[in-house]
Amino acid sequence: MTEAAVSQGLAAILGLRQLIMDGELLAGDRLSEVRLAARLEVSRTPLRLALAQLEHEGLLQPVPGGGFVVRSFNDRQVRDAIELRGLLEGQAARLATQRNNGARALGNLVACVAKLDRIVGGDAGPPTGEEFELYVELNDAFHQELFVLADSDVLRDAYGRVLALPFAQPSFFLAAQADTSQFEPTLAAGNAQHHLILDAIERGDAEEAEQLSRAHAMLAVKNLEAVRVSGGLEKLPGSGLISDAELSQAELPA
Repeated sequence: MTEAAVSQGLAAILGLRQLIMDGELLAGDRLSEVRLAARLEVSRTPLRLALAQLEHEGLLQPVPGGGFVVRSFNDRQVRDAIELRGLLEGQAARLATQRNNGARALGNLVACVAKLDRIVGGDAGPPTGEEFELYVELNDAFHQELFVLADSDVLRDAYGRVLALPFAQPSFFLAAQADTSQFEPTLAAGNAQHHLILDAIERGDAEEAEQLSRAHAMLAVKNLEAVRVSGGLEKLPGSGLISDAELSQAELPA
């Protein structure tokens, strides 16, 4: 494949994903190859590759007779995706505990938690915009570092596929709570769990590290419900993929 073809293919993937994240393509929309190729300024071949890639990521689904529609997700499916992330993070934490080589190996994880403490701790009030952006970056880095320590390409690849769904990402629902009274408590609760996970790994308790990581992921389901109540879901990129059906109380985590 030529360099130009690779460039067009990447442009098609990124452009198509951005149209979905920005809400310009809505759940249920049937996609026209001709219109999309013109919109993204690419030829039909790289566009078809992009459509196949986003189907693989779970953002599109094929329809009888050919073509694709933008996929929609109900809250049960959102929860399933978050729970799957938790299962993978739990296994990563277990392997990280079993395979890490002591304090030096855990240096990045320790440093990440210390930086998060400086943002969340203290009496300075809620994080500013720049501080929140740093929190999200560090929060994502904490989760990614578990997979570095787990040293499993198979696990890391599976995690990447789950994260292709925007609402499955660790920090997805946080931004919509920035103007609510739950913002600081949510960040503090999440970071407290980071400490517990780190402590379990340092103590070599693989089972506890796994269970804590799985529970940590399920905070996102509570965050989804909080965002529903506050009416802030529409503020989030890609939120148009999520249907209006709410979780029943029986489906909420304890």
